[in-house]
Amino acid sequence: MKNNKYLSVVALVLLISCTDLNLEPLSEASTGNWYSNPEQIEIALNDLYREYLWLLERDFKTDRWTDDWAQRQVTYTFAVGAVTSEWSTSEAVWNNTYKGISRANRVLNKLPELKGEFPEEQLIELEAEARFFRAVFYGRLTTLYGDIPFYTETLSIDEAFEMGRADRDTVLNQVYEDFDFAINNLPLNNTGYEGEYRANKGAATAMKARYALYMSDWSTVVEATEMIMGLGEYSLYPDYGEYFRSKEILPETIFAIPRSYSEGNYHSGRGFILRTAGGTADAQPSWRLMAAYPDTKGRPIDESPDFDPRKPFENRDPRLTETIVEHGTEHLGYIYEPHPDTLKVLNVVTGEMVTNRDSKANTPWAAFNSLMLKKWVTESWKASEGMYNEAPLVIMRYADVLLMYAEAKIELDQIDQSVLDAINQVRARAYKTDLSATNEYPAVTTTNQSELRNTVRLERRIELAWENRRFWDLLRWKLFEKAYKPYYGHHPLELVKKRIVDQGYWFWPSTPEIDENGIADFSSMYDNGLIALYVERDFPQRQYL
Repeated sequence: MKNNKYLSVVALVLLISCTDLNLEPLSEASTGNWYSNPEQIEIALNDLYREYLWLLERDFKTDRWTDDWAQRQVTYTFAVGAVTSEWSTSEAVWNNTYKGISRANRVLNKLPELKGEFPEEQLIELEAEARFFRAVFYGRLTTLYGDIPFYTETLSIDEAFEMGRADRDTVLNQVYEDFDFAINNLPLNNTGYEGEYRANKGAATAMKARYALYMSDWSTVVEATEMIMGLGEYSLYPDYGEYFRSKEILPETIFAIPRSYSEGNYHSGRGFILRTAGGTADAQPSWRLMAAYPDTKGRPIDESPDFDPRKPFENRDPRLTETIVEHGTEHLGYIYEPHPDTLKVLNVVTGEMVTNRDSKANTPWAAFNSLMLKKWVTESWKASEGMYNEAPLVIMRYADVLLMYAEAKIELDQIDQSVLDAINQVRARAYKTDLSATNEYPAVTTTNQSELRNTVRLERRIELAWENRRFWDLLRWKLFEKAYKPYYGHHPLELVKKRIVDQGYWFWPSTPEIDENGIADFSSMYDNGLIALYVERDFPQRQYL
């Protein structure tokens, strides 16, 4: 009704006025008067860096659907096998990703109009950036949905309604073509007109490798990752834990989404902060993730004579204590100790003993599995008024490239020293030593394809934990059925005291069994009434799409 009245008024004005009605005033932007120079094109592309288009990467979104995650008795739709066509997340991913594609297409359709007016090099770089994003977004959709609606031009409403789905391979050909154009035409260091971080040649090459990985296109993975390694632009940061506490885009970072609280790109960290430090400690790394880290000789914990379930952080791969807060150590200004008998803990800053709100003895809402996330979490999360995180949202880093290269070569059965070196570079960095110092870390030496496949898969899990990679790996390895075992934790106070603490069984009553996929089995502890089952998980085959 309002629209009809408005149109009537406009028509009347046009009839009685002797001057033209300007529907596109110069003071306002529209598709009619925008896209008129390279700066405006770049501003349009800025929207593709906003987090609504990266909702699967932000706020540990996909980690919540994996066996690396624990969150009280929360049941996520994907993790309990309840996904339907009306699942809000699937709809949001679909709609927002197509918004990104439409924006990229609009830019690409407008760029030819600027030819001859501006330097060709400028226009080609902008085209390459738009095609990079279009490739990323179409790659995401084909991985998640299979055959999808596919278009490269701006659509009318009628055309959109008439459109069917294109074969996945047809879409993938365009994805590769767009990535290749971006690789050939984006600069190594892309800062645009405003001098800000933007997608570059390395990002395009690495993201091509990632989507080829999802398609099991191993030769393309090798080609792209070798190109990245040959650029000489990227390297592993010397300190694994410190990398995740930095707000800078470091040499290991290949692609990230810059964040700024003032510009609305951030996420709340309150749920991952100690209750003693003012957070809510809603969610934690799972016991299964904790159990996956091998001992310092590279052995699974159920085969290690050095593993003690009462002291589960000792004699373990150092990435464990950089991912999960070790009990009895300082974190965010307090000693973290979830033991039910620890009623007070030290405030390291003031030297005072304060109420331990991370112990079940003081609050029933303390972490149900007595673990706390350390990776990514910094003092700045706690200090900010909203406990928000504005560090860059890392989408791709160099360690992932090395492991993609190793996995692809293993699957091609092209196992040579370069494969071992790629895995060992990642592992040696975890131990803060050099690749050649094989007596200082558990270097991989086997050349058996099956053994190496399991090794690289486990290495991806512990190296890339809580980086939104586990979901995609389980999806492409078809391992969700095996990974989706129940989520266990400690009993509430009375039972955990009676069955665990008073019996001398804290932290774990025994060592869980670890299978060939690095997945731990806690069922015997549960069957004996020693631990609590909080969430059952299920995975129907249909959820692979």
